[in-house]
Amino acid sequence: MDNRLNVTYITFDGHVEVHRYRYLYFVMMFTMYMLIISSNFTIVSIIVIHKSLHEPMYIFIAALLINSVLFSTAIYPKLLIDFLSEKQIISYPACLFQWFINYSLGASEFFLLSVMAYDRYVSICNPLQYSTIMRKTTVNMFLIFAWILPACQVSVPMLLSAKKEICKFHLKGMLCNSTVLKLHCVSSRLLNIYGLVVFASAVLLPVLFILFTYTRILVISYRCRGVRTKAAQTCLPHLVVLINYSCLSAYDVLRARLEVDFPKIVRLIMTLQIVIYQPLLIQSFMD
Repeated sequence: MDNRLNVTYITFDGHVEVHRYRYLYFVMMFTMYMLIISSNFTIVSIIVIHKSLHEPMYIFIAALLINSVLFSTAIYPKLLIDFLSEKQIISYPACLFQWFINYSLGASEFFLLSVMAYDRYVSICNPLQYSTIMRKTTVNMFLIFAWILPACQVSVPMLLSAKKEICKFHLKGMLCNSTVLKLHCVSSRLLNIYGLVVFASAVLLPVLFILFTYTRILVISYRCRGVRTKAAQTCLPHLVVLINYSCLSAYDVLRARLEVDFPKIVRLIMTLQIVIYQPLLIQSFMD
């Protein structure tokens, strides 16, 4: 803690051999970040320029890509700075803000993916009513809901955590996430329960809905021999990547509520997978 400025700093304790491999880490993460920014903005620009792509599916894809850029921008720049710094630290308010951005945008991604799944479900299972159901007003409401609701849900534990006293100043990780709860002097049962409720509503329910819609699509496609193979080749990879990313998200949320002290190398691998899987998940759903 810096008493002169009355600012509390948190030290990240999840980096592995950062002093030895700092430049390797930096090049890898910087390359990944540039690829995300350039590819996503290129696709969004194409969708915006071509009016023929101003359809619900492409609008949802553009929203997902923008969400991915925001999510990556909340993670990669801080990681890049830490790789080149002697000390990997962050102020407590900035840590709470990163926690809020990461989780609200992460939850928004699941909501946007569920909306995309619903769009595909309507177009395949109820094509005659598609134009009536997926109107411009409906699409706008889906987009607003996908960003506003998660932000409101995640803001509650962040605001409560800002008022709680912290007694620990070392975070076992490379990013600010639910493990911030372990910094508090007194563990809050209310925050733990609320976090599980938000996880169920923001991750589990959208994933179950996506599984339901894709199952229905596969059942209907199975009756048509011409599209049976194509549907399987499209849907199954999506589901595999989605389930893997959901498991990683569950690990990230539940880690603060488990009394298990994972080795540092395990925490590093899991964190990198979460960072890398997020753009991979979006790319798989764009196929």
